[in-house]
Amino acid sequence: MSLRESATRLSVLMRHNALLMLREPGPILSRMILPLVFITLLRPLYLAAQGRTAGTEQAVVGTLVTFSLLALSISGNAILTERLGRTWDRLRGTPLHPAEMLVGKAIPVFAALLAQQLLIVGFSTCVFGLSVPHPFLLVGVLLSWSCTLLGLGTLLGVLARSMGELSAAFDIGGMLLSSVGGALVPLSVLPAWVADVAPASPGYWAARGLHAALDGDARTAAAACGTLLGVALMCGTLASVRLQGRGGRLVAL
Repeated sequence: MSLRESATRLSVLMRHNALLMLREPGPILSRMILPLVFITLLRPLYLAAQGRTAGTEQAVVGTLVTFSLLALSISGNAILTERLGRTWDRLRGTPLHPAEMLVGKAIPVFAALLAQQLLIVGFSTCVFGLSVPHPFLLVGVLLSWSCTLLGLGTLLGVLARSMGELSAAFDIGGMLLSSVGGALVPLSVLPAWVADVAPASPGYWAARGLHAALDGDARTAAAACGTLLGVALMCGTLASVRLQGRGGRLVAL
């Protein structure tokens, strides 16, 4: 198998999966629009509690982490839909390598996840005056966080056995990881035990990295990026092993 043939198949898969997402734009549009409404309505509360600069930053970070975790549904649904329709098994019967199938589906989803985050930051910068003195540092954190979201969503899409089960995992897990991670409310005002368990949440490292990037703390941002990429690698590896081991088939209830 030549690299050119592999690249051609990958390109076809990417276009196909991007087209599938665009044919059903509702989930993506909701994940793009709702964060903007949320941050507009709740930002005054953060300003009253923390002041203009810190309040705006907290509102942006909290909104971005929370709604990007809820956007896990984009990647999870993409995998589970293939499994429910048995199209994943048919794809496995073609010359496609499992890695090509995952990458071909992952890249359009990754682009959607990153676009959501850039939209939130861009909106906050233009409308609320969010200061981004170190844009490259911020982009590095956003890319790392998008990889983590992609890995988490893919793993949930592989493990879930129904759309209802997947939806519950996204809704409950997303809010839990965001809240425990200190995204919506600073850890300093939460019970002490929350701060002790917070590092177990990817949302904690996303919020930590975003605050560090906005403050110009390169060392802390780099540590957060490393942790997030480690989580992404672990989740992606587990998802790949599961798909190769069982062919992505649904497990009987």
